[in-house]
Amino acid sequence: MQQPAALPARPGGPEGGAQAGGGGWLGALRFDNLALRSLPVDASEDGGPRAVPGACFCRVRPSPLQNPRLVAMSLPALALLGLEAPAADREAAEAEAALYFSGNRLLAGSEPAAHCYCGHQFGSFAGQLGDGAAMYLGEVLGPRGERWEVQLKGAGLTPFSRQADGRKVLRSSIREFLCSEAMFHLGIPTTRAGTCVTSDSKVVRDIFYDGNPKSERFGSFEIFKPTDEYTGRKGPSVNRNDIRIQMLDYVISAFYPEIQEAYSDNSIQRNAAFFKEITKRTARLVAEWQCVGFCHGVLNTDNMSIVGLTIDYGPFGFMDRYDPEHICNGSDNTGRYAYNKQPEICKWNLGKLAEALVPELPLEISELILEEEYDAEFEKHYLQKMRKKLGLIQLELEEDSKLVSELLETMHLTGGDFTNIFYSLSSFSVDSDPSKLEDFLDELTSQCASVEELKVAFKPQMDPRQLSMMLMLAQSNPQLFALIGTKANINKELERIEQFSKLQQLTAADLLSRNKRHWKEWLEKYRVRLQKEIESVSDADAWNTDHVKVMNSNNPKYILRNYIAQNAIEAAENGDFSEVRNVLKLLENPFQEAEDLREVKEDAEEEGATATAAACAQETRSRLPYCSKPPLWASELCVT
Repeated sequence: MQQPAALPARPGGPEGGAQAGGGGWLGALRFDNLALRSLPVDASEDGGPRAVPGACFCRVRPSPLQNPRLVAMSLPALALLGLEAPAADREAAEAEAALYFSGNRLLAGSEPAAHCYCGHQFGSFAGQLGDGAAMYLGEVLGPRGERWEVQLKGAGLTPFSRQADGRKVLRSSIREFLCSEAMFHLGIPTTRAGTCVTSDSKVVRDIFYDGNPKSERFGSFEIFKPTDEYTGRKGPSVNRNDIRIQMLDYVISAFYPEIQEAYSDNSIQRNAAFFKEITKRTARLVAEWQCVGFCHGVLNTDNMSIVGLTIDYGPFGFMDRYDPEHICNGSDNTGRYAYNKQPEICKWNLGKLAEALVPELPLEISELILEEEYDAEFEKHYLQKMRKKLGLIQLELEEDSKLVSELLETMHLTGGDFTNIFYSLSSFSVDSDPSKLEDFLDELTSQCASVEELKVAFKPQMDPRQLSMMLMLAQSNPQLFALIGTKANINKELERIEQFSKLQQLTAADLLSRNKRHWKEWLEKYRVRLQKEIESVSDADAWNTDHVKVMNSNNPKYILRNYIAQNAIEAAENGDFSEVRNVLKLLENPFQEAEDLREVKEDAEEEGATATAAACAQETRSRLPYCSKPPLWASELCVT
């Protein structure tokens, strides 16, 4: 393995661009930038927004920030690169991290570049997109020889920045930083986040590490797409099948070496095996999302990893109250990327990838693979994971799928908190003692939505006059109605009105009684299923120990709820980064008990002085345990 060499200065970069340097504790990184050696790099030195034909990357230079400061860093992520911040001089280590991970100074051996890709956004082909706010720095060889791609997010202008400046705001950067680490510690394939850095201008960079290419995504192969019949847009590298071949050779040999080795003499079979593998990885990935209530929010083809990772955290959200139609992205007016649509949308995206691989993989082969593999792999993995969440560790019965469906329906009917209901189930006793059951019902129903919470959830969103006009228009002029609304949206609004009207007459006592009835019915079915488990083993006590252990390692106590992220963001915007660091520590152990803020909070002296206003605001909103259902004020949060 080569030792990194200093990056030579390149002409054509932004004036005053970042300078290369050796670094202190960061100086030992070993770069080996395989992607830039394997794929075409644009020869132009124009750093402004433009079309980039015939290339997968173009050279860029990070734009310096004024007075960069470290918000937080993930030591487990940095350790993947063989980095360990010196404990003796923490302040100097953080200053060095801020300098290099802001892009103000380049790590020796790094070669900043922006990746060219296209994408279908909300179902329509958008043409050239590319890394408008991200920069590939290179690939670092880890301590065990593994390859990690390193990126900066928000490092400045690239040819793909369009009308933007290539920067990222503090709010979205903190959310992405925390969520990528949260997902990893939940056991879900994802990119990693090493640091989050801010500056006096409030512009933020994130540096991301992932053991597979974050750059290459489904949309990477769409740069060859001819003019789209609906949008009139086309990819920048139409008719460049030679580049498509290069990309397939690179991706498969670098990240699917076993497939390359098995089919080295037959490219069609090799490409089919690759497509089959990414189909199955994607199916398993979205099954994992569904099992923790994670909603991505923007499942465009350019946000789908070619190696089956969760990438590009934007308006994501972890579902609180279970609602299969939950939409986490305030801009998703049609609900295209709703929670229950994620499996079918990922399959649709794979179909677009299949189209993009033609002629190197004929469509009749890829479509057959997709139909044979995706649904079966998703359903298998989803049910396997759900069995673990329910502690069904001994038997695999056909009835289990129905039990899971009935659980989710009960959650929906009672407004149950997805995470907390699952977490509570590990303490359910098969013992039919009525007093124990009543206590457990109290625990479960405490995690269900109150009348007040339901009123907020089902509050009508349209002005009555607007709704009346839309209903008339749907009847009199369907063509015009189709341009400004959908029948699904109107029906959902009518449902909201009906539910909201019923809630006006519902008392808290009536709601509690109804919820207990629903849960009692389901728990009896669950008890019968658990009894079958016990009857199949010789040692019931040993089974119960394993049963609880499996449940507690598959049902997190802590997730990155929007209100938790919001508290951290508000404190950081006032100059107090301690809450970001507290939440990061908590999310590194999502299955572990940590009842309150004090258990994860760092020593105040280590954190330094904090802004008084931020401290007051934080004190007000930090009284809830991190595992709590969201407070009412959180319903007003809208992420787009």
